[in-house]
Amino acid sequence: MKSSIAAVLEIYACHAELSRGRQHAESPAPTRNDFQRDRDRIVHSTAFRRLVYKTQVFLNHEGDLFRTRLTHSLEVAQLGRSIARSLGLNEDLVEAVALAHDLGHTPFGHAGQDTLNECMQDHGGFEHNLQSLRVVDHLEERYPDFDGLNLTFETREGILKHCAKRNALLIEAQEPGGVAHRFLDGSEPSLEAQLCNLADAIAYNAHDIDDGVRSGLLKLSQMDEVPLFEQYKILTLQQHPLLAEASKSRRLLYETIRRMLSDQVYDVIDTTRQNLQLKNPQSADEARFAGPVLAFSQPMAERVQGMKSFLLKHLYRHPQVMETTTHAQVVVRELFEAYLSSPKEMSPDFYARQETPRAVADYIAGMTDRFAAREHERLTGCRLLA
Repeated sequence: MKSSIAAVLEIYACHAELSRGRQHAESPAPTRNDFQRDRDRIVHSTAFRRLVYKTQVFLNHEGDLFRTRLTHSLEVAQLGRSIARSLGLNEDLVEAVALAHDLGHTPFGHAGQDTLNECMQDHGGFEHNLQSLRVVDHLEERYPDFDGLNLTFETREGILKHCAKRNALLIEAQEPGGVAHRFLDGSEPSLEAQLCNLADAIAYNAHDIDDGVRSGLLKLSQMDEVPLFEQYKILTLQQHPLLAEASKSRRLLYETIRRMLSDQVYDVIDTTRQNLQLKNPQSADEARFAGPVLAFSQPMAERVQGMKSFLLKHLYRHPQVMETTTHAQVVVRELFEAYLSSPKEMSPDFYARQETPRAVADYIAGMTDRFAAREHERLTGCRLLA
């Protein structure tokens, strides 16, 4: 029985039948190609389920409707598939990478990641992208013959979005010419991986505006400072003047964000088509040496950067967010110290390992927000997060 393929792929796309394969050989599945199989393994993994209780911007307990790492990953996958379909890229690979790209994120978002990196400075540091690769290569325990999920090279390459040179050299020593090689030879990842990086940025800018306004930390009127948002708000009000009423502010926000999302998607598609025509890659591997191909146009890139700067100043560094961030940093730091001094406080699978600091980092990184808060209270008797 042949594997099902949903769409015709362009020559520069990653074709599942041409995959560089898995680290451990497996027989092909009768009804799914290798990238579809990767996606399914990710969806059924323990790490994926934990994303529902991991912070995006607001901690899990702060509200039921705010984005989590799980809903963020689903939104990235949706945007990625839509763009991939228009460009003739492999939707299944895009979906697999999008769903797995945050598997290594710590509890409490970037605050947890930065604190864990500080704790691990004398032990190799901590990178959430590298941790995502560790999750799918080593930490998931679902199969009798190997650790991890045994994903294809292409999916693993896309998951490793960033990697410090020291870590790239370590991975290269264990896997010559493997997923970290591009950080050493200056090549790019697959076009599908490049697409996921852009879809990630498009998604979090849009949903962080939504969550910021919903939380009350951002006001809709504040967003007029941001050209990328203001232009679509003006267009929306021109076509739907009744949305100017205070009672319709939620509809105004949604419609403005919808238009902003759509134009970013169309901009990426148009710009990438121009780049593909100019560079004319004749295979997925040739595309890796063509420089960045998936991109915003320069005007859109500048407006997107303006949006990022606005959110950094007015949302991510808002005093209320920073107060919670400070508490979260204390939780992670004190958990690390507690487990390092008493490894048996961790689950048996972790305290039995030889390399205690890395085991502690793996254990904390895998926690949800609420489990980390409960563990901190159990070990310290101090309740910092409700």
